[in-house]
Order: sequence, then C-alpha cells, then structure tokens
Amino acid sequence: MNITLLCPNCSKCADCQDIIDLLEHVAAEKKRPLSLEIVEDMKEIRLYSIVCTPGIVINGRVVHLGSVPGRKKVESWFI
Repeated sequence: MNITLLCPNCSKCADCQDIIDLLEHVAAEKKRPLSLEIVEDMKEIRLYSIVCTPGIVINGRVVHLGSVPGRKKVESWFI
C-alpha cells in the first residue's frame, strides 16, 4: 500500500509521529507491506487541494485530513 503523509512540519509534529506509528503498527498486524512517503513541501501539498494538515493520501486519493485518524479507520484502509 502506498501512503503519503502531508504535513509541512512533519518532523516537528507529534500528530504526524502518532500517525506514522499507527500506520506502521496496523500494517505489521495485517502483514501488509507499507510504502510511506512524507511530504513537507507546501507547494507539493497544495497540489492535493487540501485546506488542513496532516493529510493522508492512499494510492493518490486523499482519505483523511486534519487529525490523527482512529485505529478502526486505519484498519479499514488495510482490508
């Protein structure tokens, strides 16, 4: 699964680290490969036409914005 995390301050953002940890944990539990890209450049983030971050993009489609998603939501992405 290809996931992109959009956050201009990802390296300093506790929410982003929580998202990364959750994605990696669920992927490992489900025994699914995970390709995670982190995009911090605002010019590139704007290409997704989002208004708040963090944003989560799976296979090119924005699936979540503005917060750390719940575990059940993340699990649904790995079905």
